[in-house]
Amino acid sequence: MWPDAVLLDMDGTLVETEPYWVAAEEALVAEHGGTWSSEHALNLVGNNLLDSGRYIREHAGVDLEPSEIVAELLDRVGVLMADDVPWRPGALDLLAALGQAGIPTALVTMSYARFVRPVLAQLPQDTFATVVTGDSVSQGKPHPEPYLAAARALRVDPTRCLAVEDSNTGARSAEAAGCTVLVVPNHVPVLPAPQRIFRDSLVGLDVADLAGLRA
Repeated sequence: MWPDAVLLDMDGTLVETEPYWVAAEEALVAEHGGTWSSEHALNLVGNNLLDSGRYIREHAGVDLEPSEIVAELLDRVGVLMADDVPWRPGALDLLAALGQAGIPTALVTMSYARFVRPVLAQLPQDTFATVVTGDSVSQGKPHPEPYLAAARALRVDPTRCLAVEDSNTGARSAEAAGCTVLVVPNHVPVLPAPQRIFRDSLVGLDVADLAGLRA
């Protein structure tokens, strides 16, 4: 049987948080007298948060340290997330099906642990066997470390894992770790590659379909 585990991205894949991030970025930049664009926002999709902080400092004239920019964004988005976790279509059904089938799952996100908590709070406690966050790794996506860390925690071979992503940055991270990548594009176009399989939505994706996705 394949896969041995399913490793899932969060932002844009399981939850529709990108509009929250864009709104937070726009507000922060405006408060510091800078300018922001949708192109800038899309350049940050899937990135390590500190890399995003450096980008905002460089391109938007926000005179804060990258870590301070990240903290500001997390606070702003966290307020929105506390009120409503906007699940992507099919996400909850897929997680439930994986749990019922006994397939180990990991959450592999570049969001920080305190931002992930509201999402996990809405799920059964044992939904994810392990959670890898952006503040638990030394190198974020597109480096393979996040996916390698998840596979190691699950004690599975990453080449026997299916990763689920919505961005080029995340897909590069997963495929560099050796995973087959199911790409469900959302806000940014994702390029084809040998280890990538594309699907328009998670809706209707059943555990029985997973073996047929292997690249």
